[in-house]
Amino acid sequence: MKKEVLVFIFDSYADWEPAYICPELNNPETDYVVKTLSLDSEPKRSMGGFRTLPDYTVDNFPDDFSFLLLTGGLAWMERKNDAVLPVVDYAVRNHIPVGAICNATNFMAQNGFLDHVRHTGNTVEFMKSQAPNYSGEKLYLEKQAVSDSGIITANGSAALEFSREILLILKAKTEEGAREWYGMHKYGFYQD
Repeated sequence: MKKEVLVFIFDSYADWEPAYICPELNNPETDYVVKTLSLDSEPKRSMGGFRTLPDYTVDNFPDDFSFLLLTGGLAWMERKNDAVLPVVDYAVRNHIPVGAICNATNFMAQNGFLDHVRHTGNTVEFMKSQAPNYSGEKLYLEKQAVSDSGIITANGSAALEFSREILLILKAKTEEGAREWYGMHKYGFYQD
C-alpha cells in the first residue's frame, strides 16, 4: 500500500508551490500517493482557480501519513489556517516530516517549530513581523530552501528547491536523480 503525503489546501492557496512535487510523488513508480487536507470538507479554490475537494479534514486525517506539506497563501497572514496546528503537532511529535513554504513558514515560526532548527522563509524581518512568538532568528538562513531535523522550509520563490528537498527527505529519488530532476526543471533543455 502506498504511503500518503498530505497537502494542506485552503481557499486561495498558492497552487504553484506544490505543483512540481505532487506529480513526482504521485508517480506510479514511487511509494507515495498525494492526498489533500483542509480545515473542512468543502471544496477549496486555489489562487489559480483550481477547485479541489479535500480528501481529509483536520478532524479526520489518517494517523499513518508520511509527509505534511503546508502550501503558502495569504490566509496564513490572516490567521485563517490556525486550526491545522493539531495536525502539525501530531506530525512533529511522531517524527513525520513537515514542509512549509512561503507564508506557511510564518505559521511554523509563530508556533515554535522553527526555534531549534535551521530554516528559511520570505525574509527574517518579514517572519518576525508575522510571528511575534518567533525566537529562532539565529537559525534563519538566507537560502531558497532548508531541511533540518525533519522540517523543510522555503521562501515563496523556491518551489523547485522545496520540491528537491522533499524528494530527498522521502527518498523518492537518489541524490543524483534529484539533482538531475532539479537541473532539468530549473534550466530546461536550452540555457539562455
